[in-house]
Amino acid sequence: MPAPANPEHQASWRAGLHAGIPYALASFLLSLSFGVLARGAGLPDAPAIAMSIIVFAGSAQFAVLSILSAGGGLGAAVAAAAMMNSRFLPMGAALAPSLTGGPLKRAAQGQPLVDASWVIAAREGGRFDRWVLFGATAVQYVAWVTGTVIGVLGGNLLGDPSRFGLDAIFPTFFLALLIGELRDARTRKVAALGGVIALALVPFAPAGVPILAASTAALLGLWMPAARR
Repeated sequence: MPAPANPEHQASWRAGLHAGIPYALASFLLSLSFGVLARGAGLPDAPAIAMSIIVFAGSAQFAVLSILSAGGGLGAAVAAAAMMNSRFLPMGAALAPSLTGGPLKRAAQGQPLVDASWVIAAREGGRFDRWVLFGATAVQYVAWVTGTVIGVLGGNLLGDPSRFGLDAIFPTFFLALLIGELRDARTRKVAALGGVIALALVPFAPAGVPILAASTAALLGLWMPAARR
């Protein structure tokens, strides 16, 4: 999405770009790992790169890759990706009142919704600065696609991504988001409960289930008076 003409929106866009840079670095390293693993799993170069361009979702892409590399079918892989990305439904519902225009325009504006940008763009009263979200996602998207291309095309040179600790980027990414929420008095209790639920389920639940179950902690926010959050 191009930078806006409105000066106020430009300021929000630039703020989003700046705030998204640390997460873009994480996105680059994570997508680099995805590209290397996709090549090692035998996924052709073009589909692996196209997946990052179109899907742009680390958890879903790694879930698909793990299922396909283990011999699973495409249907199971797609179902797993849908389950992983289902968290964007309540996130999108929360974002919707902050978007403008008709149904098609609002749908287009919802496409840049990713975890880090959603958190960065959150404002008082449950509102979101959409231009901050757009800017934060733009820099992450460029990093994600670039990392995938380098990982796919240069995978043979990088070898096993675990040698460089790239396999730790994904959990670290979400941990950074959790820490940010724990520092905010309004969201501390909800974030802490979500972290506990995810941590408790990780040892035995299938991949993707812990983060989905942890999202139910957000329901606590509906029952808590704003002054006590």
